[in-house]
Amino acid sequence: MYFASDNWAGAHQSIAQRLLEASAGFASAYGTSDLDRKVEARFCEVFERNVAVFFVATGTAANSLSLASVQRPGGVTFCHSEAHVIEDECGAPEFFSDSARLVAVAGDSGKIDPAKLSAKIASFPEDAVHHGRASAITITQATEIGTVYSLPEIGEISAIARKRSLALHMDGARFANALVALGATPAEMTWKRGVDMLSFGGTKNGCWCAEAIVFFNPDEAKEMPFIRKRAAQLFSKSRFIAAQFDAYFDNGLWLDLARHANDMADGLRAGIGASNCARLAWPTASNEVFAVITKSAARTAEKRGAAFYEWSIPAATPDLVDDNETLIRLVTSFATTKADVDGFLKCLAA
Repeated sequence: MYFASDNWAGAHQSIAQRLLEASAGFASAYGTSDLDRKVEARFCEVFERNVAVFFVATGTAANSLSLASVQRPGGVTFCHSEAHVIEDECGAPEFFSDSARLVAVAGDSGKIDPAKLSAKIASFPEDAVHHGRASAITITQATEIGTVYSLPEIGEISAIARKRSLALHMDGARFANALVALGATPAEMTWKRGVDMLSFGGTKNGCWCAEAIVFFNPDEAKEMPFIRKRAAQLFSKSRFIAAQFDAYFDNGLWLDLARHANDMADGLRAGIGASNCARLAWPTASNEVFAVITKSAARTAEKRGAAFYEWSIPAATPDLVDDNETLIRLVTSFATTKADVDGFLKCLAA
């Protein structure tokens, strides 16, 4: 019963098979192969417009290099106070953008509060040389706590960005999970709502090691080839990342995998909601579930083979748990089975 992270899951067999096929023979290097070009064209089809695509190895690289591409001296990027870029990337966004700062903005449900964002941006007027100047906004979709920005919410953040001519970046490590939760198209959830750049994640959803930076206006990506090379993210055999995305997009596999993960999370949500020794910490819509359970139930589940993380209490809900309780995070994946879900829920009934 592996619920610690979707990063714990392996690779889908179709993706593994496509990698095996791509390993034979010769192909030109550094993103110039026929397969690379094919997958770049596929991204354009998926997003319903001409986009610029840059393969990288990790989500941290995708986020950091995206933000680096829009920075300027004294630059500031605004993010949610619990976003991955500010909490879990070891200063990489600042490092790769020549020490541009990340400024945290609070908001309920893991989402940036638009009013607080506007106020925070206003504290960095364009001519405030001592304070620095606003450069970008980044939002996480799905968020770090399993919630999802609605399309109007993305549009509202975008409107704020446009008012100050700021770039809007989306951290899409769990992009597919958010997409199927909303029932939207990739275009509707990104550039049609004013998103400029996307960190498109595949690793958490069945790939081996496949992430991409997507620019919705290719003219704005002119510096990225040099930024990526300088960051040691230009793979010589990039066809192996392309091969993963080739299988990932084939016949909508990526959406099927995300849909399955979300369905398994729905099963957890329903079962936890009916439990006497556990409750949902807050509503979620993607493949992450946060639950408050008794410490004894948590130990029982671990002894029976369940893997999950105990989670820090969010600053907005300091009184979430009692002394005999703990907050846990459960993450489902394409590899989660109904038996895994049922087995965990039986632990709560013990």
